[in-house]
Amino acid sequence: MRKLVLGLVALMIGTAVQADDMKMAVTTSFHNSGLAEVLLPEIRKDLDLEVQLLVVGTGQAIKLGEAGDVDAVLVHSRAAEDRFVEEGFGMHRREIMYNDFVFIGPGDDPAGIADDESAIEALQDIASAEVDFVSRGDDSGTHKKELSLWKAADLDAEGFGGWYNAVGSGMGAALNTAAGMNAYILSDRASWLNFGNKADLELLYSGDPELFNQYAYLPVNPEKHDHVKHDLAVKLEDWLTSDRAKELIDGYEIGGETLFVFNAEPE
Repeated sequence: MRKLVLGLVALMIGTAVQADDMKMAVTTSFHNSGLAEVLLPEIRKDLDLEVQLLVVGTGQAIKLGEAGDVDAVLVHSRAAEDRFVEEGFGMHRREIMYNDFVFIGPGDDPAGIADDESAIEALQDIASAEVDFVSRGDDSGTHKKELSLWKAADLDAEGFGGWYNAVGSGMGAALNTAAGMNAYILSDRASWLNFGNKADLELLYSGDPELFNQYAYLPVNPEKHDHVKHDLAVKLEDWLTSDRAKELIDGYEIGGETLFVFNAEPE
């Protein structure tokens, strides 16, 4: 009897301390930055909420939201985000933080992009030199940005030769491929700074306003999928837009460099 009572007490205690849980689809660039490892323990502590991350490209994250397989998405492709909300899959779009895209390449810079005046010029120089370039090729926010830049440069990536390598993988894996090939690549700054296998690669070009990289939070619409945990998605949104999140996001640095800038606006 004593063992039974103790077992029931243990079960009740375990149930009492079990946190709520929800699923959020996030970009590989967000995950590769290391910021998730900073935020998730604090979310758990402050909200008693376990957030399970599904780490995919922006395109796949949006699809997971459309299918109701997650409760919210955190991505960085404005056109895809707006379409997600306009088609009724997302309740709204809430900006959380930003950083920028950067061009990484061989230290000796054979395409000569380091002194270019724009991102478009950098891509034109890379294409003209036909030096190795690694593309995410995975319908991610970074891939979508890259393709939009090629288009703005009046170049079509589908017609490129063997120097253009679409690898169909996340940011970390794509950077590893670029390091192995000593190739150029478009990366978000946070993933680059947190990347351990830099080999002979360097950050060669940044600063063009076209390379601005905004991350936004989109809770899935419960009218489309009544099983989604909308109350928890709202709870998480309130935390991600709070002063506590601002402190953690703005304070996250690697080698003295800030990786993200918090810019959530109060409702």
